Amino acid sequence: MAVTISQQEGLPTAYPATPTGATTSASAAKVIWDRIEARCAHRWTARQVTWIVEGEGEWTPPLAPATITSAEVWESHAWTATTLNPSALGGFELPGDGPYRFTATVGGGEVPPAVAKAFVRLAEYIFAASEMPAGASKHSLSIGDAITRDTTRNPAWLARAMDYSGAADLLRPYRSL
Repeated sequence: MAVTISQQEGLPTAYPATPTGATTSASAAKVIWDRIEARCAHRWTARQVTWIVEGEGEWTPPLAPATITSAEVWESHAWTATTLNPSALGGFELPGDGPYRFTATVGGGEVPPAVAKAFVRLAEYIFAASEMPAGASKHSLSIGDAITRDTTRNPAWLARAMDYSGAADLLRPYRSL
């Protein structure tokens, strides 16, 4: 069975444009796209990726859309170019244990409406105006003796932002397996 043992993904030269309805700055947009891409096996802007794969059998690139630019096998202490047969699932048949090195360009295409909506939901959730001081999970505000307001927030709110905002549900068709 062929197994991906290493994936080195380069950074894109730019991320997709901020979707309509999002009120984030360009620097904040990078943060949102990074979180979305960490959850997804699909990329919408081009970048270079190198995979090292071991084992015999069928292998399919774990990121899409992928255009393989070179395939090499480790022989006699060096990488040697090789030609591999296509497989039934759109990947490659690896005839031996390898290891194999695949270099590819990954990414491209229009951002689907569901992904754009996930971007907006995640951005709104993360950057929503909050009276909570940064890093606080509980905050109390008193005005005299008459008015007191206590606010409590789950300490993991930022780590779980993808789930709490509803963005994760929208990204389900694109998730990493």
